[in-house]
Formats: sequence, structure tokens, C-alpha cells
Amino acid sequence: MNAPPTFESFLLFEGEKKIVKLGDTKVPNAAIFTINKEDHTLGNLLKHQLLKDPNVLFAGYKITHPLEHKILLRVQTAHETTPQEALMNAITDLISELSLWEERFKTALQDKQDGD
Repeated sequence: MNAPPTFESFLLFEGEKKIVKLGDTKVPNAAIFTINKEDHTLGNLLKHQLLKDPNVLFAGYKITHPLEHKILLRVQTAHETTPQEALMNAITDLISELSLWEERFKTALQDKQDGD
């Protein structure tokens, strides 16, 4: 089979960065972030979280190729904030939301076990 080895889908190799930022020369106050070793799961979460921010004018992502494990995330913001700040805020908010979901799940699971 011509597919790359499975471990390449999640291991970062020496010199490889998780996130690389490129400024967008065509659009003002925009950037393209290459996120290595990720797929639609993270891309979709980040896009939707970014779009909740009123300072984000555009957020979208694409997978470069089905056999390459990376996404390109494009972010354009209003002049009050930078794309990098918006991405950092989105990541922080996602971590908070996921922690809340985890707590609610554990509580619901404990309540169910106590009821049995």
C-alpha cells in the first residue's frame, strides 16, 4: 500500500513545529496557521470557536491532502486584535469549555452510579 506509516500521523519529528504562522500578504490583519499532525476534529473546533469572537471577521480551515496530516487555518480579524491573539483566545476558551464538559460528564456519571 502507498500510505505512509501510521505513526507519521501523530509524531512530530526533529525540527518540526506543531504550529507555524504565516502572514497573509493579500488580506490585511490576516494570517495562515499551519497546524501539523491534526485533522478535521481540531480544525472544525477551532473554526467554530474563532467565529464566536466578535473581532474575528473570517475563520476557515482546509486539509492540505488526505495523506498529509496537517491543516491550514486562515484567520482574519478586525484591527482591535491580531489573528494570533484571536487564536490564543479561542484555544483558551476551548480548553475551558472542554473542562466544563468533562466535569458535567463526571457528575452525571457519578449521579447515575449513585442511583443504581
